[in-house]
Amino acid sequence: MRYYVLACDFDSTLASHGRVEEKVIAALQRVRSSGRKLILVTGRELEDLIRIFPHLDLFERVVAENGALLYRPAAREEKVLGEPPNPEFIELLRERGVSPLGVGHVIVATREPYEKIALKAIHDLGLELQVIFNKGAVMILPSGLNKAAGLISALSELYLSPHNVVGIGDAENDHAFLSQCECAVAVANALPMLMERADFVTQGNNGTGVIQLADKLVSSDLIELEPSLTRHEILLGAREDGQEVRVKPYGTNVLVAGTSGSGKSTFATGFLERLIEHGYQFCIIDPEGDYQNFEGAVVLGTAKQAPLLDEIYNFLEKSMQNAIINLLGVGLEHRPALFKELLPALLKLRLETGRPHWIVIDETHHLLPSDWAPTPATLPQELYGLCLSLFIPIKSLRRFFPPST
Repeated sequence: MRYYVLACDFDSTLASHGRVEEKVIAALQRVRSSGRKLILVTGRELEDLIRIFPHLDLFERVVAENGALLYRPAAREEKVLGEPPNPEFIELLRERGVSPLGVGHVIVATREPYEKIALKAIHDLGLELQVIFNKGAVMILPSGLNKAAGLISALSELYLSPHNVVGIGDAENDHAFLSQCECAVAVANALPMLMERADFVTQGNNGTGVIQLADKLVSSDLIELEPSLTRHEILLGAREDGQEVRVKPYGTNVLVAGTSGSGKSTFATGFLERLIEHGYQFCIIDPEGDYQNFEGAVVLGTAKQAPLLDEIYNFLEKSMQNAIINLLGVGLEHRPALFKELLPALLKLRLETGRPHWIVIDETHHLLPSDWAPTPATLPQELYGLCLSLFIPIKSLRRFFPPST
């Protein structure tokens, strides 16, 4: 499964004129029943949202005030992500006739054309604030706070990656959070610029579009949208004729085979640097300590101390950091047995969280147990996100991995 989270805007996406239809609620429940999580990302103030929408318990997190407030419905806990509004600023807006004027925990909200007065007040007071638009609504927030920042905060609490999120929205203020999602979807009633930049546009408006997306998500994990997600492809290099060589980040395996000194490590290092640039989490199984000084990853295990399986699992479960599993502290004869337990554990974690996105197995020929005949109960029938580096003929791998991988 690629998409573990559906992140939804509220107004003109889930809701039409502030009301969410029962059939849309049913679609969200189907998404939850599929094992996925829901996050609501809205510009509304939380108190207003609670008043008009009594189904917030469907969501693991609610990002309110356009990214400035995080709400945990199960515990009814709030977390403010920015500084409260400046009292002088609010008073000045009132003096200058700004109405309506909403003041939240962080957000200050009004409507067009009062953004001109708001910008003048920001300038006059020397404040570091930004103005964000939403189909006629005007939202004023501290610099750097937007729906994208709020979504990242919510995902961090859930130990989930934006690369496992599909998001859907309709307006200017949705650009930021949709750009963070692996798959960006616009409802049919969205602004033209948002539709232009989306990976997919629904046929239906508002909640009908959400239902369409939810049904696709549950039935196919959006596999039919894969050809349009070229923005995530990872550049490996260029051929002699200058043509770029790219690899898809999901559903792909990479095999690096060659003799000693042929450049396997150089290629693998470059590939890992590309993964870091794109924000995909990786885990390296490193039998010879070749990556213990690699920047951008945490090393588990030393030359004298073997890493524990529980230590590895717990670290990756609660961290978005990349990991290097150093096996120098494991005797040569014991490494295949450890690998036999380690790979299924990593794949189990990926099944639960979508991470790590890539598992890099260095010197694979030293790790594969000669007597290992994995079954579907041990390993999934479809393996992906593997980068294998080895010093044996490719045909020898067929004993361990079926051709479909």
